[in-house]
Amino acid sequence: MKKSVIFSVMLCWSAFVLGQGVKFTASADRAQVGKGEQFEVSFSLNANADKFAPPDFSGLEVLAGPNMSSSMTSVNGNTSMSIGYSYVLVATREGNYTIGAATAEVNGRRYSTQPLKIQVVNGRPTQQSRNARRDDEPEALNADLSKELFIRAVVDKSTVYQGEQLTLSYRLYTRIPLLNSEAGKIPDLNGFWSQEIASNGQNTQWRKEVYKGVAYNVADIKQSILFPEHSGKLVIDPLEMIFMVRQQTRPRDMMEEFFGSYKEARVIVKSAPVTITAKPLPEAGKPEGFSGAVGKFWIEASADKKALKTNEALNYKVKITGSGNLKLLKDLPIEFPEDFEKYDPKLTDKISESLAGVSGSRTYEYLLIPRHEGNFTIGPKSFSYFNPYENKYVTLPISPSPVKVNKGKDEGNVTALAGGQQDVKLLDKDIRYIKTGDTEPGKAGEGWYGSGLFYFLLSVGPIAIAAALLYRKWDERNNSDPVRVKSRLAGKLASKHLASAQARLAAGQQREFYDDLFKGLYGYLANKLNIPYAGLNRENIADSLNARAVDAKLVRSLQETLDLCEMARYSPVQGISPGEVFEKSKKIIADIEGSI
Repeated sequence: MKKSVIFSVMLCWSAFVLGQGVKFTASADRAQVGKGEQFEVSFSLNANADKFAPPDFSGLEVLAGPNMSSSMTSVNGNTSMSIGYSYVLVATREGNYTIGAATAEVNGRRYSTQPLKIQVVNGRPTQQSRNARRDDEPEALNADLSKELFIRAVVDKSTVYQGEQLTLSYRLYTRIPLLNSEAGKIPDLNGFWSQEIASNGQNTQWRKEVYKGVAYNVADIKQSILFPEHSGKLVIDPLEMIFMVRQQTRPRDMMEEFFGSYKEARVIVKSAPVTITAKPLPEAGKPEGFSGAVGKFWIEASADKKALKTNEALNYKVKITGSGNLKLLKDLPIEFPEDFEKYDPKLTDKISESLAGVSGSRTYEYLLIPRHEGNFTIGPKSFSYFNPYENKYVTLPISPSPVKVNKGKDEGNVTALAGGQQDVKLLDKDIRYIKTGDTEPGKAGEGWYGSGLFYFLLSVGPIAIAAALLYRKWDERNNSDPVRVKSRLAGKLASKHLASAQARLAAGQQREFYDDLFKGLYGYLANKLNIPYAGLNRENIADSLNARAVDAKLVRSLQETLDLCEMARYSPVQGISPGEVFEKSKKIIADIEGSI
């Protein structure tokens, strides 16, 4: 009985001591750093925190964090636990910085750390002793995770001409095991027209690479081809991802030395911004009629007939082959004879994207109809482009196509374009001959003149005209504003993309499913908000929806879904099924339709 009482008293005393022994400390791996040099700030708490609030890192840029870790150790029967929060920071200016106090709540009580002072000097810092870690905090063998796990934005060239293509690869480097990953912030690539390079498969392809003398496991997580839309300094924004990693720590007792000691940490990793210098195309030597083609091209033109009759169809093709901004080419400046009726060209692209750039061909097919006989010449005289490799404009001559037009049988008949076909058919004659033969005149007072049917049919015309005028006014009022028309039809267009995505999902094509779903959401927002597709980004989508008083939760849910679809095209997504993503997207579109 006496032993039981003593044991109870000791247990209560231990609980009291543990409750009074909450320690919340802050430390930095160095007190003096060089400008542009990375350093780590850690916060350690020997209890479970209900809430944690980081300090204000004013004047310092956060490269990664918060990286959370936890550990539990037992030494000589004494068990202790520790929770850590770490940030990787960098200073871009010299001076003395004060990192304020972090706060945490434990069992309803608020705890704070002491402020830290960091001195940033120009060049390499002087050798100073680093702050010692607490004895009960597990020390990572390599605490600077930014050297073990990072993302690089790699471009094949940093100085280009406006419209010249360059390749961008977001490359992941790691030397530690990755337990899980999720999407962070996707770069907007403002100032560029971008074309994503499709990956060969859904699985990430890993390889070995030595970077700055250190071997890493490397994977390309996103690759794109960029075309600067204007000259000047253009910044490629960072790509951000969140990883769960397993990091080895230094053992503190025999058990950990035998079995090993590890901690799991949540790491936010983002690439450094990259600046591209886009030079304007030179004005000297710019050919007349230059349409903005940049790259290296060849051109050929031909007509399918050299002789035909009036009102017959003629197909004229112009094919541009090469590598460069093929998809950004404008309509060709071709002057056709005035006696030819011309229809809008049909474009046929056979273009591929790879790390070598965009290459292939674009064909313009014109449907022409000569109205009068004679001898004519068709085709442009030349095609000009700028070659960035030789820094000069190149003009390619084009051989004209002579065409002889003979008089047709029914030159006066009306022609029309057959629906959906590239051919022309003659309509039937719209004037009938006067009927001939024996006729008998009717007697006065007989027939339907003056009858009810006569007056009814007589009134049909004015009534129909009035109805047509009313309908025309209604149609003009509802369709005069193209913005309203696009917004009204946005839901129907989005339904087509969602149907395509659902078919991909049923076929088990997850990557294509997310691609169609992303295009459906972006296309819907472009039409609904009247924003050009190429100009859509997270900021202007959120600003436009907020301006229309759309619920903030709905806007955040939309942004999360867009980020999820974007990342799912490059790496598998965990925690949510494709079916749930599809239903969530349908609900988002329905809610936006109900709000706007």
